[in-house]
Amino acid sequence: MIARGVLLVLLFLLSWILYLDRAAISTAKDLVAKDLALSNDAMGVVFGSFALAYALGQIPAGWFADRFGPRWTLTIVVSAWSLFTSLTGLASGFTSMVVVRFLFGLAEAGAFPASARAFYTWLPPALHGRANGIIFSGSRLGAALSFPILSGLLDASGWRGAFFLLGIPGLVWAIVWFAWFRDKPAPSAARTDIPLSKIFASRGMLQVMAQYFASNFTFFLCLSWMLPYLMERYKIDRDSASWYSMVILLVGATAQWVSGFLTDWLFRRYPQWSRRGPALGGFMLSSTALLLLSRAETVESAVALFTLATFGTEMTISPSWAYCIDIGGGKSGSVSGAMNMIGNLGGFVSASAFPLLARWNGGDAGLYFLVAAGLNVMSAVFWLRMPVGERSNA
Repeated sequence: MIARGVLLVLLFLLSWILYLDRAAISTAKDLVAKDLALSNDAMGVVFGSFALAYALGQIPAGWFADRFGPRWTLTIVVSAWSLFTSLTGLASGFTSMVVVRFLFGLAEAGAFPASARAFYTWLPPALHGRANGIIFSGSRLGAALSFPILSGLLDASGWRGAFFLLGIPGLVWAIVWFAWFRDKPAPSAARTDIPLSKIFASRGMLQVMAQYFASNFTFFLCLSWMLPYLMERYKIDRDSASWYSMVILLVGATAQWVSGFLTDWLFRRYPQWSRRGPALGGFMLSSTALLLLSRAETVESAVALFTLATFGTEMTISPSWAYCIDIGGGKSGSVSGAMNMIGNLGGFVSASAFPLLARWNGGDAGLYFLVAAGLNVMSAVFWLRMPVGERSNA
């Protein structure tokens, strides 16, 4: 039990660091754009380059975690992304910024598939919901705190110095992880792997990937355009927008715990609704808030609706990853990586779609919110029809 607790603490911290590093670019967006003479469209490519690389790296990273274990996988990828976080501060223009952020995204791709593989090895299925809720709450906490932390670092060190300093915590974490974690204990019972080709062709796998596209399409707005949108739409300064953005993501972090523990509670009592129920409710809440966002006249009402949309989206994360471990078993790294790949293609599309749809709509972001709401409704339907009997014995 103590070892499991240490595992959760370390992966919580990992997730915190990952999103602290990832969300930093959004807070520094205006300074980076001014210093490097980058337009909004160019910054959309910068945001999107991370998302694209992160998506492309998911399946290879998941396979690597299944083949070589989470110990080496996480040590390598955390060290690499920490290096590229620091190198972001050395970017001299559009091309170098895109290259560094692409490599940064490629390195970060292994974090959550390797974590899923560690959960499969160390934890029983009845704890998978809360375990994923705990580590993903760390990611949202990291994203939330990145706004005020970066605001202070930007004032003290400039955007280049801030990115250099952000690379340090990950290197420390990698050293501790390699020294402590072991890829054993193995699963307690003998299990038979299902071929990946069969898993990937299943209806449940196709639907869980599709709904994760919508989830990331919505959530990636929080890591890219939300803070600049609040500044530009409601004419507020960066510090105020940073605090508003932090509150939105902190509330999202609470959704991870609510959804994670609800998923496990339902697993013991109503297993057919364990993964389905929290995700279905979350997508419906998010779609409703998104439909209302385009009509928000004040920054306070916009923040309230962003908060509801984020809370709903976050409710879908724990059941999604628990479902991947259910059907992936010993190939959980590869299966969860495939889902996360499609999800982060949603993030890549979102980063580029927000300025594009706003321009098509005469500068109004309402069309983006409408598209996102539609994707959320579609995902709710997928979860309503999600096969719950496809848990492998892998």
